[in-house]
This record gives sequence, C-alpha cells and structure tokens, in this order.
Amino acid sequence: MRVLIQRVKSSLVTVNGEIVGKIGRGLNLLVGIADTDTDVQIDWMARKCLELRLFPDEKKDDKWQKSVQEIGGELLVVSQFTLYGDCRKGRRPSFESSASPPLALYLYNRFVTKLQGSGLQVEKGQFGAMMQVTIENDGPVTLLLEREAV
Repeated sequence: MRVLIQRVKSSLVTVNGEIVGKIGRGLNLLVGIADTDTDVQIDWMARKCLELRLFPDEKKDDKWQKSVQEIGGELLVVSQFTLYGDCRKGRRPSFESSASPPLALYLYNRFVTKLQGSGLQVEKGQFGAMMQVTIENDGPVTLLLEREAV
C-alpha cells in the first residue's frame, strides 16, 4: 500500500464538475492499493496517517509537533491506482502491481472506515471515476508512505 500524504490548508475533489469531497486544514491522502495488500497494511497505514506529527505547535514554534488528530484536522481520501505505475521499462506505465478494482475498492473502503473511526471529518473521492483534485498545500509538506505485504 502506498499513500501520498499532503498537508493542506484546503483540498477538494470534483467529478463531472460536482464537488464530491471537500476539506479545510488537514491531510489530502492519495491512496494506492497493491495486489498483495490485506487488512494488515490498511490498519498500519490508517494508524500512521492519523498519528504522524506533521503540524506545527504554534506555542513552541515547532513545525513537526502535532498529528492531524491532535489539531482536529480533516482528511480527504482519494483512490490513486497510478501510485503503482511502473515506468522503468518502455514509455507507457505498467500497472501490474495495482490491485484489481474489486479488491482495491474493498480495501479502500476499509481504509476510509478506519480513518472515520478517529472521529475526524473524512471526505473521499469517487472510486474509479475521473476526478479533479484541487490541493492548497501547506508548507508544502508531501510524504510517501509505503507498507508492503510481508
């Protein structure tokens, strides 16, 4: 599983010109599911996304002191199978490592459900749709988390 985390001031996702998910301060999560992923990766990744210290503590002038949970931030989760695009050969990406759509949808929904368990506002894109994502980066802070099946 791969998640591209972006600390944002705001973010929204539209499908056919309609807003399907919108957040204020928090994290934009672009989520790629591999064909080998299971609930083990989902559980680890959800916990990591919620607990990573990516936000400043203004009182201490520390840029990396608080998690999205501690600031009461919001989460926008967007499925992104292209995170498993392999561009090492040829001129066209291969997506052999990406999960099949049924497995990816199941695990994507499990990931969203885990995040919702935090009590934070969790918005999402529309799985499998052509989406436009608008991101107002904060920093910018962008990190790639990866948790491969063992």
